Amino acid sequence: MRYNGGMATDVESGSVAERIAPLLRALLGNTPPVRIEFWDGSIVESDGPPGSDGPPGTLRINSPDAIRRVLWMPNQLGIGRAYVAGDLDAEGDFIAMVEALRDVTAEDLRLRSRTVIEAIAAAQRAGVIGRPLPPPPQEARLKGRRHSLRRDSRAISHHYDVGNDFYRLVLGDSMTYSCARFVDDSVSLDDAQAAKHDLVARKLGLDQGEGLRLLDVGCGWGSMAIHAASRYGVEAVGITISREQAELARKRVGEAGVGDKVEIRLQDYRELGDERFDAISSIGMAEHVGAKRIDEYFGILHKALEPTGRLLNHAISSVGGSKLARHSFVGRYVFPDGELLDVGDTVRAMERAGFEVRDVESLREHYAKTLRAWVANLEANWDAAVAASDIAHARIWRLYMAGSAVGFTDGGINIHQVLGVVPTASGESAIPRTRATWV
Repeated sequence: MRYNGGMATDVESGSVAERIAPLLRALLGNTPPVRIEFWDGSIVESDGPPGSDGPPGTLRINSPDAIRRVLWMPNQLGIGRAYVAGDLDAEGDFIAMVEALRDVTAEDLRLRSRTVIEAIAAAQRAGVIGRPLPPPPQEARLKGRRHSLRRDSRAISHHYDVGNDFYRLVLGDSMTYSCARFVDDSVSLDDAQAAKHDLVARKLGLDQGEGLRLLDVGCGWGSMAIHAASRYGVEAVGITISREQAELARKRVGEAGVGDKVEIRLQDYRELGDERFDAISSIGMAEHVGAKRIDEYFGILHKALEPTGRLLNHAISSVGGSKLARHSFVGRYVFPDGELLDVGDTVRAMERAGFEVRDVESLREHYAKTLRAWVANLEANWDAAVAASDIAHARIWRLYMAGSAVGFTDGGINIHQVLGVVPTASGESAIPRTRATWV
């Protein structure tokens, strides 16, 4: 923002931009990284982030309610609420705008004591002081014991039962809601998802011959199970606690012609009983389990494997681990009760369950590219996506995926595949000597 003695320059005297300049300076610093346009049409220009060629886009503040929401909740949740409610809009490179605003949204926006009085006076002049506004109704507020069967079911439903047509527009024909694997820059999203499934299958040893039995925990819309059955001839069981996912997964299994090899169940992992499998894939599932239950989770999966059976755990991770905070946008609107484990904690938990950990691989850059492809799909199909769900959910997923793309790009979050095996009493693992057959 261009300021001069506490006032914004290059704006009409008496405009919202002029009146609110001290507040914006207190919240965003002396130079905002994006252009800002207010509901009265006044504009605060920007030179863009340091070292850039200019601002990546324009943040449109459509209503005083946007600023009121941020004043009452001065963090990313307040900004997220304003965007979901339509009080804010963004025009330009959306991911670049999220990245540019990252430094002021990652932590609480704190008004420094020396600017508090000036900032409050500016808010009063602009008419944005008032009682807190109710959050958009799409915000999750779960009740009951964290990670109980009932609460987990509600959390999963909140995230995944948004509408299968909506997810198809975002994810593409593969209907795969996890990190793809781009072997080169020319690979399409669908082919990159197939390459990821192939990587998982080879790490699990599914290429060793037909007749193997695979369990896919948190199977989504059945993509991994369908891939394993159609490409490798294995028998697969996919389990999910999302009714909408299970319904479409069963339909896709039939359309793929593998109904005799794939079973899709509406089932929690805690309800597996005494079934045994040769391999287990857990792709994007551990984030929903939680640190307190991760030992139980891996213990159940270990019990379900035959000797020399393998588990591939594919999950988002963060250094030191983290719960999605109560006041985080993602925790309230996207992944209620979600938790990210440190990859080291995942390894130790698998070892405590009796697994021998044989391989760890990061796909961080691949997930950044995957998320950018999903954002592009959503933006290209915006009207259809809104029709398939609603404008609020389209906004939620756009902001969530853009922020995640930034996080995987800068390393704030990561994603790891951890391969474990159940060795025999004599130490046999049946793991190949090199990774040559996995690449």
